[in-house]
Amino acid sequence: MLTGVQILLLGGDARQLEVIRKFTELDATVTVSGFDGLHSSLDGAVQAEFDESLFDDVDALLLPAVGTDDNGFIHAVFSDRQMQLEDRHIARLPKHCKVYAGMARPYLRDLCDKHQIGLIELFDRDDVAIYNSIPTAEGAIMMAIQNTDITIHGSTSMVLGFGRTGFTMARTLQSLGAKVLIGVRRSEHFARAAEMGFTPFYTSQLLQNTGNIDLLFNTIPTMIVTAQIIANLPSRTVIIDLASKPGGTDFRFAEKRGIKAILAPGLPGIVAPKTAGRIIADCLTQLITDDSIKRGNG
Repeated sequence: MLTGVQILLLGGDARQLEVIRKFTELDATVTVSGFDGLHSSLDGAVQAEFDESLFDDVDALLLPAVGTDDNGFIHAVFSDRQMQLEDRHIARLPKHCKVYAGMARPYLRDLCDKHQIGLIELFDRDDVAIYNSIPTAEGAIMMAIQNTDITIHGSTSMVLGFGRTGFTMARTLQSLGAKVLIGVRRSEHFARAAEMGFTPFYTSQLLQNTGNIDLLFNTIPTMIVTAQIIANLPSRTVIIDLASKPGGTDFRFAEKRGIKAILAPGLPGIVAPKTAGRIIADCLTQLITDDSIKRGNG
């Protein structure tokens, strides 16, 4: 239980509804802002106007997937009112408070560093990333089905990157009967991909492996699907780029060539917000509970 723990949650989307539900069930004191347009009630949470006084006596500040933009504005789909996180807000947080976000831009990092407030980026954690790879893969498959006139079964599909998302993406394609090529950078990934029945190649040899591809899924967040690569792809190829913005694809050249290329970051929050919210809520619960115990509250 988190009785006595003060949580402030600002903005977000449907994922945050699961986070709020989880913490109110655990008897935390939850104050939220940025939900004034929500048509359902938030049982157990206190809705408040965004004001610097909210930051007093807070044990945990919860921000959306992308904590703030480059100017401190907080994304809030359930409100038309702007919330801008500023120096004066972070200055009022108790020193033991931690700030939690999916990922943080330099603006938020700099604020927390300046005031020596702990900042936790959830999407950097292996557990969160692995769980999130499941709705990401499902969403990517959905997009592939919507944008092709062939089945995944029997297709030649390429996955670039064999990290947490690439691994799940490749295994899902394989289970549907696709021939899966994996672009890797490390020798241990090459060996593991071969052991699992994929066709691995090193990304330095990408150009030589693109001649007969139906679907290309990129998870590498640097420019890898260049104009040269796109020029070598069959015209039927569909590119689905799962890397964080701006992705790793030359979308301008893809459009010029008539290749369908889709940037699709953040799929968990789009295709399965309830599941994605539970993943975040479970991770936050463990982190905040551990922190509370360390402070002698549990």
